Amino acid sequence: MGSGDLAGKKIAILAAGGVEQVELVQPRDAVRAAGAETVLLSVQGGVKDGRIQAMNSDIEPADTFAVDALVGDVSVDDFHALILPGGVVNPDKLRQDKDAVAFVRSFVTSGKPVGAICHAPWTLIEAGVVEGRTLTSWPSIRTDLRNAGATVVDEETVTDDGLVTSRNPDDLPAFCARIIEEFAEGRHKR
Repeated sequence: MGSGDLAGKKIAILAAGGVEQVELVQPRDAVRAAGAETVLLSVQGGVKDGRIQAMNSDIEPADTFAVDALVGDVSVDDFHALILPGGVVNPDKLRQDKDAVAFVRSFVTSGKPVGAICHAPWTLIEAGVVEGRTLTSWPSIRTDLRNAGATVVDEETVTDDGLVTSRNPDDLPAFCARIIEEFAEGRHKR
């Protein structure tokens, strides 16, 4: 993949306070390096002074990141692809926010590509978009995925019709490479 594979593409990153910093930063930097513009979206209750607090290993406060817009104020039509970083607290906040859930549901059903890592599939479950799909995730949410009708595998990265999932930060190199490929391809049949 060349450095301009995503030129002209606008990528949404949806995260709340408690996001795992490395799972926000590495995918963001990878798609930017491929030429994309990124927009950090969040939810009303997850922003303090226009920023969200990231974490290292879910427990150590890391950096804060400026939020570009609230998810309730944007449209799926504004973006070419979506990144859902993990961390335990982040997707737990997102799945309780009606605007975040509606945005994720609309994004997946639109056929646009989505990348979700670690605990991020919790938001996909809440959005009702995992049934009949094959995904991977952090081990502790695999039962939740199965109960929502997904087929769960333990692989570094899994792609199911534009939905890319990975298990944990160790999978980030493969996850970043795969989302760039999927985001460059664009729309899928779902």
